[in-house]
Amino acid sequence: MARIGVEQSLSNIQQALRDKGHDVVELKQESDTQGCDFCVITGLDSNVMGMQDTSIQGSVIEANGLTADEVCQQVENRIQ
Repeated sequence: MARIGVEQSLSNIQQALRDKGHDVVELKQESDTQGCDFCVITGLDSNVMGMQDTSIQGSVIEANGLTADEVCQQVENRIQ
């Protein structure tokens, strides 16, 4: 399964992804994204400073307005 970094505040999404068998890493700092296939963020503070450099090669999923099941579905769709 995929290695997925998830923001700390999204504990329900972390648990849902673990239940699906994914390796979930809690994102506390930028270095936590290393080796992740995906990152799930709240999107509440996205690009506040207008910077465009990234620390992840994989996809970023913004969870704002999505349920845990919807985030899991997006991950599954992107894996295929």
